[in-house]
Amino acid sequence: MKRANTPTLSRRSGKLVRQTDAEARSLRAYWVGESTSLAGSFVHAVALPVVAVVELHATPRQVSLLAAAATAAAVVLALPAGVVGDRCAKRPLMVATDLTAAAVVTTVPLCWATGSLSMPVLYVVALLLGVLTVFHQAASIAIVPDLVRPQGLPSAHSRIGAACAVADTAGTYGGTLVVALAGAARTLWLDALSYFVSACCALRITPGPAADPQGGRPAGVIGDIREGVGYVMRDAIQRPLVLALTAYAYADGIVTTYTAYTLLTRLHAGSTGLGVVMGVTGAGGLAGALLSCRITARFGPGRTIVAGFAAYAVCGVPLLVARPGAGWLSVIAVAGALKTAVGVAAGSTHRALRQQLCPPHLQSRAQQTAVWLASGVRPLAALTAGGIAAICGVRAALLAGTVLYLIPAALVQASRAGRLAAMPCTPGDPLTAPDTLNGQTRSPA
Repeated sequence: MKRANTPTLSRRSGKLVRQTDAEARSLRAYWVGESTSLAGSFVHAVALPVVAVVELHATPRQVSLLAAAATAAAVVLALPAGVVGDRCAKRPLMVATDLTAAAVVTTVPLCWATGSLSMPVLYVVALLLGVLTVFHQAASIAIVPDLVRPQGLPSAHSRIGAACAVADTAGTYGGTLVVALAGAARTLWLDALSYFVSACCALRITPGPAADPQGGRPAGVIGDIREGVGYVMRDAIQRPLVLALTAYAYADGIVTTYTAYTLLTRLHAGSTGLGVVMGVTGAGGLAGALLSCRITARFGPGRTIVAGFAAYAVCGVPLLVARPGAGWLSVIAVAGALKTAVGVAAGSTHRALRQQLCPPHLQSRAQQTAVWLASGVRPLAALTAGGIAAICGVRAALLAGTVLYLIPAALVQASRAGRLAAMPCTPGDPLTAPDTLNGQTRSPA
């Protein structure tokens, strides 16, 4: 039996990466907790609208307000949450947000049991869960570089992506099944349990040191936000990656607005067909996460990220030209699986690359800058999709979004990021090399 914290060698990304037992335990606790919490989030994403419509007979306007309450926090609080994530120790922040979220979720079944459940209660619950999710993710995403060596980030994000893909599918389908069997309100007890499990797992993480963004000098929130956004926008590799992610979010927002609608109306897929397409697409995400390190090692991070963005455009074509029938549904499902596989591989590489380049004291703010930009354009994308559909039809909106998928691929291809032949911490990359003095990573000029 190996002693605790004894260095072990594991084959990662085509080379040997040294990892201690403590690091392995922390990473394992992290991805178990985060995937459990994510599965619970998909449970309440299914259950809350069902409670609103079935139990409280909500109107379409009330359902839209509930959806808005759940997503508004990301736009408003993403940047301040990044400051909190960089100023505070990340593990206590993760534990506190998980436990608070568990308490918030339990108010729904408790109010339902006492006959006091109402739409205002659901609005408050959705809004608070959105706020807690923003602050939790500001810490949980940025803590990954504290758990593994820089060379191990691609492998770590590959495992995390695989766990999240499984949690996505399990939460969506499992939540739907439990809602049907036990009722939507009772199902939320499982969501509360998932947050509690996530908090327990976070307590098992060996925490990294809290970064001091100003070297001991006090700084205002606005100044810290400007520092984080300014860093991202000045960096020759971070800037195109984040702008490409924002352009992708806009294009994807247009396409996803009418994807399910098209499958159910023009293609007459029905709920079963829609479920099959979603299930196969989710399996593609799992495959992409598991293969991301091999793909990046074979083709390089630049090509992997460009291919991931371009795959969304290419694999979106079948939905545009499909006709009703099982054959076309199969083609759409396979295209969706391929798109998601390449996209998830590119996403894992994208995140690992940004975290390898980012200085420790800016990790959370850099991440939340990307979250803020991507979240901010999604409501605009939904409005754009509605406008195009009203004037030219739903198929025209899907076509516009599919074409716009090419913009993020072009942005990365034209930048230094698109020419990266290896991850920055891999020796021999001609474009960028890490400067690990004092834990800092040098960004390319």
